Amino acid sequence: MKTFKKLIPYMLIIIVVILIRSFIITPAIVNGDSMEKTLKDGEVMLVNKMFMKIDKLSRYDIVVIEKGDEYIVKRVVGLPGEHIVYKDNKLYADDLLITSELTFEKTKDFEVFQVPANSYYVLGDNRDVSSDSRTFGSVNESLIVGKVNFVLFPFSRFGMVK
Repeated sequence: MKTFKKLIPYMLIIIVVILIRSFIITPAIVNGDSMEKTLKDGEVMLVNKMFMKIDKLSRYDIVVIEKGDEYIVKRVVGLPGEHIVYKDNKLYADDLLITSELTFEKTKDFEVFQVPANSYYVLGDNRDVSSDSRTFGSVNESLIVGKVNFVLFPFSRFGMVK
């Protein structure tokens, strides 16, 4: 009984870590070049799972998406219900030009796409190599694991990402 009492604090720590990782925040590794220059292959980032339960995503948020048996990282460009289109490397949503301080690889024009309710249109930052909503369509919010805004490793890139 005395040995069991000594183990209780360690068991509580393990339970808390499992709960935090399952429901609040978890690390993930970038796999591939589709988010270059923002995120690089092999970087370790933090995925905020709690964000999805308390707030909606905004345009240009970076998200992790469950796609089959893998997880992919993309950037939100189209919000639920919007009609979006790229013309001459410019994003339009509901016929309004969307401006941003962020710069991306050249985006080839595509036809107007209406984003369904409860879904998002996502693109990789490295548009020439990215498999994204241009190929697989919009992403239902139930498939979005969480929002990415922090790189843990390598330490030279430690910090917030936009």
